[in-house]
Amino acid sequence: MKWTKQRLNNLFFIIGIVAVVVMLFTFDVSFTELWNHLCHAGYWLIPIIGVWIFIYGLNALSWWIIIKANTSENEHVGWWRVYQLTITGYALNYATPVGGLGGEPYRIVELSRDISKEHATSSVILYAMMHIFAHFWFWFLSIFIYLALVAVGDLPLNKPIGTMLGFIAILFSIAFYLFSKGYKNGLVRKAIRLIGKIPGLKGWSRRFQERHAQSLENVDRQIAALHAQERRAFYSSLLIEILSRIVQSSEVFFMLLLFGIDGGGTFGGLTIVYLHSILIVSFTTFLANLIGFLPMQLGVQEGGFVVSIAALGFSAALGIFVSIICRVREIIWIVIGLALMKK
Repeated sequence: MKWTKQRLNNLFFIIGIVAVVVMLFTFDVSFTELWNHLCHAGYWLIPIIGVWIFIYGLNALSWWIIIKANTSENEHVGWWRVYQLTITGYALNYATPVGGLGGEPYRIVELSRDISKEHATSSVILYAMMHIFAHFWFWFLSIFIYLALVAVGDLPLNKPIGTMLGFIAILFSIAFYLFSKGYKNGLVRKAIRLIGKIPGLKGWSRRFQERHAQSLENVDRQIAALHAQERRAFYSSLLIEILSRIVQSSEVFFMLLLFGIDGGGTFGGLTIVYLHSILIVSFTTFLANLIGFLPMQLGVQEGGFVVSIAALGFSAALGIFVSIICRVREIIWIVIGLALMKK
């Protein structure tokens, strides 16, 4: 059977629907408890869910900059089209195991309706790299946010914490080096060769490289060109992606305010609470990405929120509340993303 773009779209849609059904039936709280948490959130649900309109807008802008820098003059993709694919892509990433196995192939298939398949592939890979690269920078910057809060006497610093922060800093420095190598030399052909080392896939890897040698070389060349020749686009995209993580922290900030945690209501107090929100999101996303093979990181995200919130001196009940409301927000946006697939 020939897999047309429409059939692939239907396949991704069905996978998303099945994943949502599974997640709803495996929600680890009773309906009564869930309803009580939603009632507690009340009107705060509006900004908690609504802020993702702006977060996805920033993600789309970051990707759009990469697309514009990576395509020819006669190729054009509108920003609304990129915004739609951003939401649907993340919906599939949330819903499917090993995140990017759902969203990235879908984006390539859909974007190739507007531009060449090579440019679509390289643009999607470049944005996926940028998204991960920005994650590492966000986590790295969180180390200095923690140290700043230590300096003002808000958080503790002992030998175990200092050792952990130092280890993480070294780990991220290695990651930055690997990313720089990938951006300078491309990584698609290396990734295909690496897949060939998996038992049973050596023959497929060899045939794929032989069949698509020129296309793989072109994609790697386009990846390298963005970093080497389009530095303004590269760093603009990176900064916007990092900004989206900072804006994402506002949903946790809203929930802290809902629980009466406002640092006294002064500008300085609210700033410290927002920095706490950044640290909570940073630790939780770091943990969730370490174990990214579970749909929506079931159980991992919840544990990350509870542990990170407790580590900052807040109650476990707050951690449970934040994790449940964030899970509800994810399901709502997954449904929106799946609906946009059929628009």
